[in-house]
Amino acid sequence: MAHPVLNIAINAAHIAGDVMRRELHKVASIPVTRKARHDYVSEIDKTSEAEIVREIKRYHPDHAILGEEGGQQGESESVWIIDPLDGTSNYLHGMPHFGISIALQVKGRTEHGVVYDPMRDEMFSASRGGGAHLNNSRIRVSARTSLDSAIFATAFPFRQRGMMSVYTGIFSEIFRKAEDIRRYGAASLDLAWVAAGRVDGFFEIGLKPWDVAAGALLVREAGGVVTDFEGDTAVEKSHSVLAAPYKLMTPLRQIIEPRWAKAKK
Repeated sequence: MAHPVLNIAINAAHIAGDVMRRELHKVASIPVTRKARHDYVSEIDKTSEAEIVREIKRYHPDHAILGEEGGQQGESESVWIIDPLDGTSNYLHGMPHFGISIALQVKGRTEHGVVYDPMRDEMFSASRGGGAHLNNSRIRVSARTSLDSAIFATAFPFRQRGMMSVYTGIFSEIFRKAEDIRRYGAASLDLAWVAAGRVDGFFEIGLKPWDVAAGALLVREAGGVVTDFEGDTAVEKSHSVLAAPYKLMTPLRQIIEPRWAKAKK
């Protein structure tokens, strides 16, 4: 049985997913605002976040919120970290690959998290110490042990294009040694797919807390490892993430960390 707090997140994600499915057929008429170059917010992002916050506040009005669109709201040891529409560009182009990420941190530690894919009706969920699940089934990271048989997910650093040269160096070396690399455009789902063993690992730079909070918990509860590019496990405070099964982490870190350290000098 899911933890009561996790059920709140699951219900909130379902509500937001209903909004997204209902509006997807008229994406051409959805108002869109440019936040920064190549970074946009739609009315669906705002509506989704408002619905999620409303559902949370029904049960925990004293909890704080950290949302991609609304920023920090309130002060509390319990903070909900929300990405109401991860994959906005995919959504606005009518591509059916986007997700909703909701996590609860207590005293700085993520305790519960969900990533919901409304188009496939797939709810990835985890509570600390309780394992990771897809709908009602337990999930685990893949059992692959070598790069040459592994498929990885990634994304280009569209928010940090000045880092493209170091990123392409990392990408090229992993691509040379791996079976293949995919780019799907929704980091929360990439992490959820690592947890489910659909892809064998994920790496990206230029991320925010709401991109990774729930997904990182999913991977860890599914038996995987999550760090930033410097080996720190506090990925919510970083701008990079590397997630994979334990036996793939060492060869990945041997590729990533020296190149990242050189770029940071």
